[in-house]
Amino acid sequence: MSKCGKIASIFEELKSTHDKTFTTNLEEFPGGPDAFLFAAKFCYGIRVEFTARNIIMVYCAADFLEMTDEYGEDNLLLKSENFLHKNVLRNWKDCILALQSCESCMPRAEKLYILKKCLNAVSMMVCTDPSLFGWPMMMYGSLQSPGGSILWNGINTGARIRSAESDWWFEDISYFSVGLFERLIKTMEGRGIRCELLAGAIMYYARKFLPGLGRWQSVQGGKARTVASFSLTPVAVDQKVLLESIEMLLPKKKGKSFCRFLLGLLRVASILGVNQTCQDSLERRIGMQLELASLDGLLIPSYSDSDTLYNTDCVERIVHHFVSLESGLTLFSPPSLDLESSPSSEPLRKVARLMDSYIAEVASDVNLKPGKLRILAEVLPESSRPLHDGLYRALDIYFKAHPWLSDGEKEKLCNIIDYQKLSVDACAHASQNERLPLRVILQVLFFEQMHLRMALAGCLNVLEAESAPTGQGEIAGNATAGQIVQRDGWVTVVRENRVLKVDMEKMRSRVGELEEEFSKIKQEMKRVTKSHSSLSSPRVVARKFGCKLLAKSSDAQTDVAGSTGPTPRPSVEKACSSRNSRHRKSFSLF
Repeated sequence: MSKCGKIASIFEELKSTHDKTFTTNLEEFPGGPDAFLFAAKFCYGIRVEFTARNIIMVYCAADFLEMTDEYGEDNLLLKSENFLHKNVLRNWKDCILALQSCESCMPRAEKLYILKKCLNAVSMMVCTDPSLFGWPMMMYGSLQSPGGSILWNGINTGARIRSAESDWWFEDISYFSVGLFERLIKTMEGRGIRCELLAGAIMYYARKFLPGLGRWQSVQGGKARTVASFSLTPVAVDQKVLLESIEMLLPKKKGKSFCRFLLGLLRVASILGVNQTCQDSLERRIGMQLELASLDGLLIPSYSDSDTLYNTDCVERIVHHFVSLESGLTLFSPPSLDLESSPSSEPLRKVARLMDSYIAEVASDVNLKPGKLRILAEVLPESSRPLHDGLYRALDIYFKAHPWLSDGEKEKLCNIIDYQKLSVDACAHASQNERLPLRVILQVLFFEQMHLRMALAGCLNVLEAESAPTGQGEIAGNATAGQIVQRDGWVTVVRENRVLKVDMEKMRSRVGELEEEFSKIKQEMKRVTKSHSSLSSPRVVARKFGCKLLAKSSDAQTDVAGSTGPTPRPSVEKACSSRNSRHRKSFSLF
């Protein structure tokens, strides 16, 4: 009673109504029995020790018991306040430990502005260069091998501090509860800390308590534990409350890693079943930077009662948010600017390519309905796709995975493709694709022929422009350049066809030469066959059996030659020998 005004006033009130011993209850006592025991020891002169873990608890207990200087010189409240300001608020580790241990007396600490002072101190140290804190009060990093020249109180410590990074404080504040972490982030935001650092701290905190983020994201290795973190105790966190709180803390930031983080949060949110407001906000944030998303991030599994493998409804809503944002931006663009060639339409084209890849990935799902596929393909405006090769590929995969579709259903799906925006390879593939309806194949062939004609006309215009005078050539070239570029490869096809025509002409000339040689060989064979047509049938039979009747035939021919005229005998033999040699040459053709 000599040091506690609260107990003295309670004793005076109860003394008039109670003659003997009485009891009382100190309701809502900050810090519980441990704090009361500390105050009681102080009142009875027992030695007590102030630490960073108990200072806020003792401060709140001293204020509750009214242990001011009015009830004793150098009372507990003054001692607690001096220790807090001189020791705790100037040291990073002690400030972190004090904040973590104030959960049991949070309302009282909030009322006494102790919590605000500690949060401001932490925010100030985050904004300040860590090397100014000194050592060993600076607890942000690990010590390296001996050889440094760091001095502390004039003593060489034999170690040096690793160079500070901007994220050195992420690990320490990750030991706070969700409510305290939220208060700290808002305090830092009020002090003007960069949103990149705040987003990094929030992402680090979320990855630590939401293991679902680390299973599919390519997260870098965890940070080395700081000296302060070894003194901290991990807290129990409700993951659903954490995710809903983190969503409200996230700044409006864009980036590939941040967009990937948002997609991971959305995936975990669908698993935990967060409220609809949180999920809508995440989808809206992702839609604002959908051009930075990746395909694997959009492949969110369906955790509801849906039959489909992936949550296509969620992706559809995200794309709707993106389209609404882009349509708002295009209203302020000049009307003369071509949307397909303007730099502002690059995000739209990136999202179109991303959606084509997404549709191709989910098209293999046998439970995906044709209507949903059509909605996903038509959710973007037509100007977003300069080429429809991605849509054609997705439809081809869908037709392969759904062979039971009728030709009518296939034709309805093929209506989303603009055949004039198919490339050369896509047209060549579509014209031979057996999975497409016959009517679609005919349309592809028609537009392919039309493209070839237009490309050929463009080539002729270029040739005319090159042969024209310089001034006229420049004007004609500028007029036709845009048309040729828009053909997307058809001019190259025409040039290749010209090369093929030259090669075909060479082949024709070579084939003609071979035919001429073949005709000569046939005439020679006919002549040889005709010269032997007068031979007797025994000779033919003998030839079939491999017999040699050459001597008799030469004698017979010799007699015939001898009866034709009165020539000398040597001349007749010479003629026979030359004729036999000619027959041997002719037989060699066979």
